Amino acid sequence: MKNFLLCFAAGCVGGVIYCVVMWLFSRYGISQSFGVSLYGSVAPQWMYPRIVWGGLWGLLFLLPMLTSSIFMRSFVISLIPTFVQLFIIYPFYAGKGFAGLQLGMMTPLLVWFFFWVWAFATVITLRLAR
Repeated sequence: MKNFLLCFAAGCVGGVIYCVVMWLFSRYGISQSFGVSLYGSVAPQWMYPRIVWGGLWGLLFLLPMLTSSIFMRSFVISLIPTFVQLFIIYPFYAGKGFAGLQLGMMTPLLVWFFFWVWAFATVITLRLAR
């Protein structure tokens, strides 16, 4: 139970960092410079669902991994929510086309980067907490 709660909490911390990084990319026009219409916000109503989902995705860190490298672990784990976002959420729920390409051709790269930021922050939080 302790590991379950720890992974959820670390995923929530990763979710906060994910939101802040996405907001900074929006604020300073980095996403737009890639030709991608992804916008972040620090408004509570925008952040809250992403923090909760970050916690739920954090439960993936309960899975046994063959690698102990924080970079490889974060890379592998980040692929799962990235694929869900690109191939389920964007085309079927958000109406943004296959892999969210209606938002821009570089959307898959930025989505993966944001989820990698989340996974890396989650791994670091787990390492610090243990």
